[in-house]
Amino acid sequence: MTETLRQRILQFTTEALAEDIGPGDFTSEATIPAGKRDTARLLVKDVGVLAGVEVAKMIFEAVDPTTEFDQRMKDGELMHVGDEAFYVTCNSRALLRAERLVLNTMQRMSGIATLSNRYAFEVEDLPVKVLDTRKTTPNLRFLEKWAVRLGGCYNYRDGLYDRIMIKDNHVDAAGSLTKAITGVQSFFADNDMKLPITVEVRNLVEMEEVLQVGGVDRIMLDNFELPILKEAVQHIGDRFETEASGGINLTTIRNVALTGVNYISVGALTHSATSLDLSLKVVK
Repeated sequence: MTETLRQRILQFTTEALAEDIGPGDFTSEATIPAGKRDTARLLVKDVGVLAGVEVAKMIFEAVDPTTEFDQRMKDGELMHVGDEAFYVTCNSRALLRAERLVLNTMQRMSGIATLSNRYAFEVEDLPVKVLDTRKTTPNLRFLEKWAVRLGGCYNYRDGLYDRIMIKDNHVDAAGSLTKAITGVQSFFADNDMKLPITVEVRNLVEMEEVLQVGGVDRIMLDNFELPILKEAVQHIGDRFETEASGGINLTTIRNVALTGVNYISVGALTHSATSLDLSLKVVK
């Protein structure tokens, strides 16, 4: 884990706990002695890919630095009903302060990792990479993209800052694809910078315009019907990377991949994942 990621998890933990605890967890304070310690286990009640164990450990250590964390499973591991991901021993009040944050985070991350794994499985024998998108929960993108990786798919851009992606609104606002692409080149020259460039096209006419202008790294073929998508991929050849996007799901992704496209971006990896069932119970 990088130091940057560690700091982001700590910041996330601080803000999330503040949201939940507010001025105090009065139920725990009223019912549990201040110095009491307990052990709890994380019980798996669903089938899928486990994610968020490392985050859970940091959350417990944040609420109680004396936490003892007995990890039984790793992030990215296949899990089954009845599996025990970890045991944690710490101050009882701290345990209950962290409980919901740990479960919410792990259930969400495990759901994304599991769905990503299903998409990756559909095309695992083909030379294509399945990418996530920016369709993530605000302020949780770094965790959701981590879960995508744990599931076997790949991250696209982290935000608006690490890749140029010329989409339909940019084209329409700029006046044309040509103006948008040349505008990027001028921007790079003026600011002494360079980023990879993806340009979205909506039809074969726009694709031909990009091929004429050049100056990009990848052509995103958005909402193309399969026969036209295959024709477009063959026509582009090795001149640029190719990417398919737009409403792709588990039923259609393999046929899309069989067109020979290099990348497939799937917003559903994050925006349509269902949280998995996990529980954290005190061991009696």
